[in-house]
Amino acid sequence: MSRIFYFLLTNLAIVFVLSITMSLFGIGGYLDANGINYQSLLIFTACFGFGGAFISLAMSKWTAKKMSGAQVILNPSNEEEKWLLDTVSKQAHMAGIGMPEVAIFASEQLNAFATGMSKNSSLVAVSQGLLKHMTRNEAEAVLAHEISHIANGDMVTLTLIQGVVNTFVMFLSRVIGYTVDKVVFKTKNGVGPAFYITMIFAEIILGILASIIVMWFSRQREFRADLGGAKLSSKENMIQALEKLKTFYSPSKLPKQMTAFGVSGDKKLGLMELFASHPPLEKRIAYLRSI
Repeated sequence: MSRIFYFLLTNLAIVFVLSITMSLFGIGGYLDANGINYQSLLIFTACFGFGGAFISLAMSKWTAKKMSGAQVILNPSNEEEKWLLDTVSKQAHMAGIGMPEVAIFASEQLNAFATGMSKNSSLVAVSQGLLKHMTRNEAEAVLAHEISHIANGDMVTLTLIQGVVNTFVMFLSRVIGYTVDKVVFKTKNGVGPAFYITMIFAEIILGILASIIVMWFSRQREFRADLGGAKLSSKENMIQALEKLKTFYSPSKLPKQMTAFGVSGDKKLGLMELFASHPPLEKRIAYLRSI
């Protein structure tokens, strides 16, 4: 229940901030007496497309902690927590980034994730199940994988791509809605119900197609993070960690907004693989073995 609350709170905050910002800058409607004002429409959709993506990124550490229940290690209370902090500190130094916050979240699933606004303001969290079932070498490789995500700037890059995609989906869906309303339904003054119905339908279809692009990038970054993990730890450790994830596989229990940032994702078959945030573990293992 708390995850739903924080998800709704985050989205309401984003809409509120964007609405206030657009009002302050005098960004109003994009429909006038002459039809669509394309410049205003582009500004409007870019504000919501990029604004929403970057506000989500700015709030990502707070949201991730609240949704996953991750507890940040401030002062290690045992040897395992000290090892975690020391390992992340060493890898962060090797990768040339600032020391991330390190956290543990309650889950028997083998998983970990990284998020944050920048390379020097990030969070790395691991599940209790991962620490329980993985050897130190395997856990070290998973941590290196997450540190590589941060060092590669994957969070910011994914946000930029999501912003571009959001903008074009919103822009094109409104153009399509307006065209259908005027050409097919012959609305003379303003816009009719067909504009809104068509716009919503087009936004859903375009959003589904656009997500294929975003998920393709997400899968490519997993290969890069695996390679980075092999460099910061070792190729053998990274392969062993992926093999362990394969052995203990279960559907991801991370909140939906964080699934793309986990070390493993959900299995998807056939055409649904186009919408997977992670490549199959078999492909990731084969990729590492081939280099």
